[in-house]
Amino acid sequence: MVKFLRTNKIASIILAIIRVYLGVLWTMAGWEKITGGAAGAVKGLLGNAVKNPVKGPTGKVLYPWFNNMLSAILPHYKGMSMMVSWGEFLVGLGLIFGCLTTAAVFFGLMMNFSYMLAGAISVNPEYIFLEYFIIIAGFNAGKIGLDYWVIPWIRTHIFKQKKQSSIWD
Repeated sequence: MVKFLRTNKIASIILAIIRVYLGVLWTMAGWEKITGGAAGAVKGLLGNAVKNPVKGPTGKVLYPWFNNMLSAILPHYKGMSMMVSWGEFLVGLGLIFGCLTTAAVFFGLMMNFSYMLAGAISVNPEYIFLEYFIIIAGFNAGKIGLDYWVIPWIRTHIFKQKKQSSIWD
């Protein structure tokens, strides 16, 4: 399965469809927060997560380390709101255009898990499920996109690697 996701041309087409679908959803969520002023929503999410942390069946807080971090962030909710809004928007654009796809999906996963640790389930399990395939596929997920040109350029100019042949050549 991993080899199929990483090397197959059909997989790259399927991944491109999934990638664009997720990208549109991330971009719309980010844009809505950017234009609608999400500071109050982020403050509410953080405040609620601190006051009502995720608890197990025994009533014990499951992620005390995460709640401590949120308590420290809560006074800075406006900056966090800007980071969340623009983060969602940029993750979406990266996925839509297939530019730095693996990095975009990684940061998308980080946000999804953060929301879930805060107790907000929503669409996060669906996103995580789909993002899993994209991150496993790596470079193949962005080949039908800007990564086709961006990643080889980064490899040769930033990391000074020699050009590698692939099934796409």
